[in-house]
Amino acid sequence: MVVSAEQRRPVVVLYERIVDAIHAGTYPPGSTLPSEPKLAAELGVSRPALREALLLLQEDGLLSVRRGVGRTVNDGPPRRGFEHIQPLEELIGGGGQVRVRALLRTVEEPTDFTTQHLLAPARSELRFWESLLTAESAAAALSQEWAASGDVLERAHPGFARALDEEPATGRASMLAVLAGASRSVPLSAHSGVTATLVGQRRGEQLGRPADTPAVLITQVVRAGDTPILAAKHMLPTGAAALPVLQSN
Repeated sequence: MVVSAEQRRPVVVLYERIVDAIHAGTYPPGSTLPSEPKLAAELGVSRPALREALLLLQEDGLLSVRRGVGRTVNDGPPRRGFEHIQPLEELIGGGGQVRVRALLRTVEEPTDFTTQHLLAPARSELRFWESLLTAESAAAALSQEWAASGDVLERAHPGFARALDEEPATGRASMLAVLAGASRSVPLSAHSGVTATLVGQRRGEQLGRPADTPAVLITQVVRAGDTPILAAKHMLPTGAAALPVLQSN
């Protein structure tokens, strides 16, 4: 199934419109959103599209559902992105039992994404891991992670390079978990972004979801000093285990 731009547009645009309204104070922290019929009429959208956008906002930490009250805006709603460096498998579901299954462990040349975020020159070799995270036997996230080239890691974080070499190809940990374990005495910094999207055909097959399932896409870059050493994309479909959004001030 090919998902057109028109199919993508309603949920994604609604998500962004409501986020902007929250941060602009139209719906201040602690306030209750209008009922679905009223909000759909105010925004001029269909209720199914609105419901999907509201679910994404709830999973993204901006809204909470209170029995007998409705959807309320969380106090101090987080800015988009989370900056705490913590493996995704530890974050999902508030630290519940999450399994990491390796789908692919390989080396590849730079893509547009890794050229931009890892500053990888053409024809360099980047380690690439693709993993499926499951919680309570259900697919919770699809994670794609790239490490900087070997020569960059040897200069910026040789401990991470060694840890990657020692990690088995059938390992049960994410690349970020390996990095965190190798960085007890190495200061790291990170920048992440969160956007709304659809899972798409290929990722939908991996996650066991229809291609038009709404999802949260997280991009993340981790640095050792000023050097980017890991870049990642994490796809979390609606209905998966909750992901707390943590934000540094």
